[in-house]
Amino acid sequence: MKEHQLHVRVRYSETDQMGVVYHGNYLPYFEIGRVEWLRNQGISYKSMEENGVALPIVNININYKKPARYDDLLTVKTKYKSQSSVKIEFECKIENENGELLTTADFVLVFVDIKTGKPIVPPENIKKIIDQMEALEN
Repeated sequence: MKEHQLHVRVRYSETDQMGVVYHGNYLPYFEIGRVEWLRNQGISYKSMEENGVALPIVNININYKKPARYDDLLTVKTKYKSQSSVKIEFECKIENENGELLTTADFVLVFVDIKTGKPIVPPENIKKIIDQMEALEN
């Protein structure tokens, strides 16, 4: 599965005085999407960290198209793009209840050994899942 979807309701505390989601509050929505994408693949972020692997973001590109507002029900779509060497890339989209595209983002994350802080190749279980996904695409 290359794409995962989930719903998030905009809370009052996530908006500014205009009732619009503050731009920095989109990052947690995207994070929830990535963590749940991994979970849907059978990968627990918590267990990954317990096994000494972190997955920090090294690059983000966000494009704000339309505002999300208080009490909107958002659909967060997270799609696996690619994996090469030590990096994994995701494409994310947020739509409102009417299916209007509000925000897009591209993320590059790096697999890192927690003890050394150095980039590493993905753990074998993650690499196997990615390889299976890519094989289905071809």
